[in-house]
Amino acid sequence: MATEFHAVSLKLRSDACGAAKALESERFLSNNAPMLPLNDCDNPNCQCKYEHHDDRRAGPRRDAEVGLPSEAPSEERRSSRGRRVDD
Repeated sequence: MATEFHAVSLKLRSDACGAAKALESERFLSNNAPMLPLNDCDNPNCQCKYEHHDDRRAGPRRDAEVGLPSEAPSEERRSSRGRRVDD
């Protein structure tokens, strides 16, 4: 099942070319992924494949997702509450 942020990364073999190795840690939205074999591929028997991911992001993004407490809300900066004088 494809999601809105379905992504792929390159799944390399030991004989992967330099162009593929340069992109090894990248994730691409499925629609933006480079075609295989890569344009700069110098391996005539290229066996690179895509590994599929539900999301483009590789890890947790928010403090709460890694078990850290969230930041306390900031204090009010206005000196007085209510309407402005010129309203």
